[in-house]
Amino acid sequence: MDDELEGLISTIRGRVAALGYELVDLRKRGSQKRPLLQVRIDVPDAATGRGITHDDCAVISRGLEQWLDETGVLGERYVLEVSSPGIERPIRWAEHWSRFQGSEVNVRLAGRGRVRATIVGVTNGGASVLLRPRGDEQAVTVPLEEARDATLVVNWS
Repeated sequence: MDDELEGLISTIRGRVAALGYELVDLRKRGSQKRPLLQVRIDVPDAATGRGITHDDCAVISRGLEQWLDETGVLGERYVLEVSSPGIERPIRWAEHWSRFQGSEVNVRLAGRGRVRATIVGVTNGGASVLLRPRGDEQAVTVPLEEARDATLVVNWS
């Protein structure tokens, strides 16, 4: 990930936290002339059972729009989308991997493709995650930067 995006994520994480929410995921897409910023939020400690409402998204949207307009960091023609993490919640940062230990995830692993696995734990000071791929008895240690596009698996039973 480039330094510019890391800085944007760090700043937006702080701004979202100051408003009482948690940044779950941030994606920057679109074009140079019309960037698209997709922000997913949740309440801090998602285990509370309280979901994100339209009003919650509006609070974050207004707060971020004001900052984006003042700084011009994305230019004048940006698109901002704020939403809940959804039912297949993204697992992005070390604290997410740790919080959802014991849960199943779908994750794209470098050299293995898309894998369904159980989160066993976080290791190496949050730099790696220990995963047990479905059907394997042995857990594998994966650097977080090699675990991409991870989402929680919905257990419908």
